[in-house]
Amino acid sequence: MIEVLSVTSELFPLIKTGGLADVAGALPVALKREDVHIRTLIPGYPGVRAALKAAEAVAEIDDLMGRPATILAADGVAGGLDLLVIDAPHLFDRPGNPYLGPDGSDWPDNAQRFAALSLVAAMIGQGLVSGYDVDVVHGHDWQAGLAPAYLALSGRPRPATVMTVHNIAFQGQAAPNLLDALHLPSDAFHVDGLEYYGTIG
Repeated sequence: MIEVLSVTSELFPLIKTGGLADVAGALPVALKREDVHIRTLIPGYPGVRAALKAAEAVAEIDDLMGRPATILAADGVAGGLDLLVIDAPHLFDRPGNPYLGPDGSDWPDNAQRFAALSLVAAMIGQGLVSGYDVDVVHGHDWQAGLAPAYLALSGRPRPATVMTVHNIAFQGQAAPNLLDALHLPSDAFHVDGLEYYGTIG
């Protein structure tokens, strides 16, 4: 069986703003018939944590964008989803949808919030969760877009990566002065690396 870590900011029926959630929620069921097991990594938004009837802490991170975080595992959620949930209240325990506050404006730290999602994906792909060996890290949209970069820049053995763009209109570009805050090396900021028209993209 192929073990895939799906990395997404939305997952139907737990959290949805668009089609990304539908695809991320349907793939684990559809690919099981092809001998592919998908475990989904998702931020611990309030609605996601509320859906966890039973969850086990499987890893601790001392510093995830400034504060500690716990990785929770739960299987069979919402009719069959196997999850890894980033329990990091300083990043994800907020009202509103995943990207916008109640006033309709982007959270000002969205770059850090979703870089954290990507960074945790890379850490899991390289063995953070004991006994969980990943063959493929599958990132969905810009929110998971740095996962392949973190893996490649680590200099360590890594799983294969796949990126799926669901909506190219949303690109999640970040200012280059955030490289250090996002734990990205400045020497990777070039056209063949992290640079995209003067932004981290």
